[in-house]
Amino acid sequence: MRKEGKLDIINAIAAQLEETPNFYITDIAGLNAEKTHALRKACFDAGVKLVVAKNTLITKVLETSENEEMKKLTEVLAGPTAIMFTVAPNAPAKVIKKFRESGNEKPVLKGAFVQDWPAFIGADQLDNLFAIKSREEMIADIVSLLLSPIRNVMSALEHKDDEKTEESAE
Repeated sequence: MRKEGKLDIINAIAAQLEETPNFYITDIAGLNAEKTHALRKACFDAGVKLVVAKNTLITKVLETSENEEMKKLTEVLAGPTAIMFTVAPNAPAKVIKKFRESGNEKPVLKGAFVQDWPAFIGADQLDNLFAIKSREEMIADIVSLLLSPIRNVMSALEHKDDEKTEESAE
């Protein structure tokens, strides 16, 4: 590959990191064309962008980063590598888990970078990444927590109303 082509790929990966700062580094080697297509479709449906790139080019992008946690991921860049870019921090973990539950051995998590968290390194980190809540899930939890006391008060008031109605009927 010519130097200009490599530079274009490096710039594309760097631009993607700027746009979607959460990414997973995975191994998808050995998937046949049908399974690769199914994985790409699952990624697309989940809002995840799947990109296959050479380790040397990914390393150059990570090494130029100012983020030390991101630089730690260079150690997992061995063998065939695919990057899953995402806005929702747990979306790739959900895709990987679901895809593997359907009987596939791949993709295998090598590492991940989720904004404001330490780098996740190793396949054993998949469950931890899966448990990270998306922004929408956290907002729903907060709203639920805020509404809970109100619901309790409303329920207590309704219960008192029911008791008064029963006493009046007697």
